[in-house]
Amino acid sequence: MAITGTLPSSPFLGHVPFYLGKSSSAHNTHNSVCIFKVKALFWGSRRSVKPADKVLSLGEFTLSEADSLGDTGTPEKISVSVVSSISEVSPDNWDSCSLDATGHQQFNPFLSHGFLSSLEESGSAVEGTGWIPQHIIAEDESKNILGVVPLYLKSHSYGEYVFDNSWANAYYNYGLSYYPKLQCSVPFTPVAGPRILVRKTSHRDQVFDILVSAMKDLAVKFNVSSLHITFPTSNEWHKLEEKGFLQRTGMQYHWKNRNYKNFDEFLMDMKQSKRKNIRQERKKISAQNVTMKRLRGHEIKASHWDTFYKFYRNTTDNKWGTAYLTRDFFHRMGAKMGDNVLLVVAEEGDELVAAALNLIGGDTLYGRLWGCLPGTYYANLHFEACYYQAIDAAIELNLSTVEAGAQGEHKIQRGYMPVPTYSCHYILDEDFKRIIDDFLVRETAQVKLVMNLLQDSGPFKENVWN
Repeated sequence: MAITGTLPSSPFLGHVPFYLGKSSSAHNTHNSVCIFKVKALFWGSRRSVKPADKVLSLGEFTLSEADSLGDTGTPEKISVSVVSSISEVSPDNWDSCSLDATGHQQFNPFLSHGFLSSLEESGSAVEGTGWIPQHIIAEDESKNILGVVPLYLKSHSYGEYVFDNSWANAYYNYGLSYYPKLQCSVPFTPVAGPRILVRKTSHRDQVFDILVSAMKDLAVKFNVSSLHITFPTSNEWHKLEEKGFLQRTGMQYHWKNRNYKNFDEFLMDMKQSKRKNIRQERKKISAQNVTMKRLRGHEIKASHWDTFYKFYRNTTDNKWGTAYLTRDFFHRMGAKMGDNVLLVVAEEGDELVAAALNLIGGDTLYGRLWGCLPGTYYANLHFEACYYQAIDAAIELNLSTVEAGAQGEHKIQRGYMPVPTYSCHYILDEDFKRIIDDFLVRETAQVKLVMNLLQDSGPFKENVWN
């Protein structure tokens, strides 16, 4: 029997043939063809899975002799377990793993205990919303934590920004359950960074391998369809291919700081027509009696978060989206993240009319959410708050990059150029693994083609972007 259909999961490919069969001749057997389209994210019965209630042991692993030599006090055994809440790990232990994984200069705020715990404590990423925390922890015989992995058992595909809806549909049409699945990621956050967070020791490569093996073992133990690691670093992406993960690429738009002293210097790198358009857009802000401010840390009051939550809900409601984050999340996150939070606000007189939320990393400004007062419209305010103010801030803070979130080709003409993103997928069913692998090869070729076309039509002068 062969299954064929379309895979509209790629924004670049449109409808791509998708086959499941024992031989290529089956592709032309009309009587065994089943055409399908994506209908929903939830279908039928679920696989029976019992997640860890608090702590679940995944066993002990022994370090090899080669890694242990010359490192006084190196442990011989590592125990690996699953915890049902990040609160089971101290902020110091979690953040030590995160900082060692990124390096201080590339600190990623989304991987911090403060950010991830805010998601759980606020009820945003919890069992009730389809994100069951199942974080993996590796510790030595002295209970020193050597590595952590942010991991969730999921019953849907919302809030991931790497789209596998059509894969779930294919499973359903083949009589299989796609959900639940395991998701290694930062919930609701399409930001690249390390996903296997390991302390910097002489045996960190072994700990990395042990944690990856533990994730795969957990996928088998839980009898899930698949394990997904989304937005890892390119280094992790390549390593995970060697461990049986399928590779997928995507695309985002980032702004790069070429040691600019101010915004006008950045504009001088752009083609004349693009430079003129941006200047006109920025002039319209003041012409509408709108004042822009950038607030950081203690400057952001509880009232700002309450108002921003209204803006956020206005955005999700208008776009038929889902408000993944609760009001409490913004208050908790703001209190825990301190000066790593930058809130761009727009005021007309004494009234707050719009705002854009950013987080500050070691060398990057991350633009995340935007919203405005319901029923209002200010020309070009979205561009000003989300893109131009972010560039101003990055120049002021001497940051190398602005990541302005997922999607949006309109960002290109404002100086944000396409860059690749990565994800890794461990598919337990061998038939589906072969099919999805074939699809990803074709999708990757299309992504590369689109990126090249967009870069060739970019807003910068010749030889500026590379």
